[in-house]
Amino acid sequence: MTGILHRSRLLYLKDRRFRFYKSLRFTEYIINCHPGYGGILKQLVLLRHTRLCNKYMWTIPPNTFGKGLSIVHTGTIVVSPHAHIGENCRIHVDVNIGNAVSHGLSGAPTLGDNVYIGPGVKIFGPIEIGDNTAIGANAVVNKTFSDGNCTIAGIPATVISYNTSEIYIGKG
Repeated sequence: MTGILHRSRLLYLKDRRFRFYKSLRFTEYIINCHPGYGGILKQLVLLRHTRLCNKYMWTIPPNTFGKGLSIVHTGTIVVSPHAHIGENCRIHVDVNIGNAVSHGLSGAPTLGDNVYIGPGVKIFGPIEIGDNTAIGANAVVNKTFSDGNCTIAGIPATVISYNTSEIYIGKG
C-alpha cells in the first residue's frame, strides 16, 4: 500500500498543472512580498514562469487569479494581465479572458468567486461576472452578469438557468 501512495505522490509532483501552480504562486510571492528583490531573482522567477506558460500554451500572468485555481485540461488558455478572477475558479481548455474596446470603454473582465468556465469560453470587455456562476461551453460573454448564482451560455451569453457552479467546483 505504501508503494502505491508513494507512486501517486510522485505522479502528482510531476504533473504539469502542479508545477505550474507552484511556479505561479512562487512568482506572485516574489513580486508581492519581496519588491526589493527587483534584480536577478525576480527576473529568474519571471523567466521560469514564462517558459512554463510557453511550454503548456497557457498565458496566465501573475496576480490575476485568487487562491484555488483549477486547470482541468491542458491546452490553450489566454488571460489578460488586467483581468481579476476570484477564488476557486475552475477553468477548461481553449478559454480566452481578454481586454476589449467597446463604445470608447476599454478594460478587462472581473470574475467573482467559485466561477466555472467551460471549454471554449470567450470573455472580453470591461464586464463583471458574479459569484457562483457557471459558464457553458463555447459561450461568448460580452455583457455583465453581476448578480451571479446562475448558469450562462450561448452566443452572446444569456442566463439559461439559476443553477449555480456548486456541482462543478470541487470541495476540498
